[in-house]
Amino acid sequence: MPILDQQQPPPPVQRRRKFWGLLFNSSHPTTTTSNHVEEHHSSRSSNVSMSSVVRSLLPTRRRLRLDPRSKLYFPYEPGKQVQSAIKIKNTSKSHVAFKFQTTAPKSCFMRPPGAILTPGDSIIATVFKFVEPPENNEKPIDRKRKVKFKIMSLKVKGMMDYVPELFDEQKDLVTVERILQVVFLDAAKPSPALEKLKRQIAEAEAALETRKKPPEDTGPKIVGDGLVIDEWKERRERYLARQQVEGDDSV
Repeated sequence: MPILDQQQPPPPVQRRRKFWGLLFNSSHPTTTTSNHVEEHHSSRSSNVSMSSVVRSLLPTRRRLRLDPRSKLYFPYEPGKQVQSAIKIKNTSKSHVAFKFQTTAPKSCFMRPPGAILTPGDSIIATVFKFVEPPENNEKPIDRKRKVKFKIMSLKVKGMMDYVPELFDEQKDLVTVERILQVVFLDAAKPSPALEKLKRQIAEAEAALETRKKPPEDTGPKIVGDGLVIDEWKERRERYLARQQVEGDDSV
């Protein structure tokens, strides 16, 4: 009868130890790989969040230049509809659409409320506002903070018809150019700001009248019942008439 060595474990015990050892060794690299993948994803997400923070800290690249830059001046005339003006110029190399928004749409409206400007093009927009009479000895300086205007811009591919839905369809690409504060001017007291406002309003009205005029007709003239008179045809008829008169005189 053989004598078993007490220092060596029986064969079944050895097999169990090998099995658990192989299982542990095979599972350990997977854990390391998964940890590495998680660290990689967390690193990427941190980089993305950091880049978004950096972009938010950078100054916004504006497409429009406004004059006045950050305010809308109105003559203070309680109980009347007054008018302001602002010059908007496209300083980018692309076509740009702009749009007005206001916190008081019931008492204010813009003309035009939006448009598309070619590179380097400019327009003087007018803003109309009804000035409500003061209440409880309210001062104009207190009232001006209640109404604000916002001008937004959007880069477009080329010249097209302006529709406000452009800004709804491409919200992520819209840039807020300026938030304009309302400033009231004493209409009875001359000031450089008031004189400049009057000049801009006059320029805006003149530009509006020019746009209203029909374009000049450079084509052939239509006379009577649709008879088209061409310049060369007129010359030919005059020449033939002159030849006939000379022939009659010679006879």
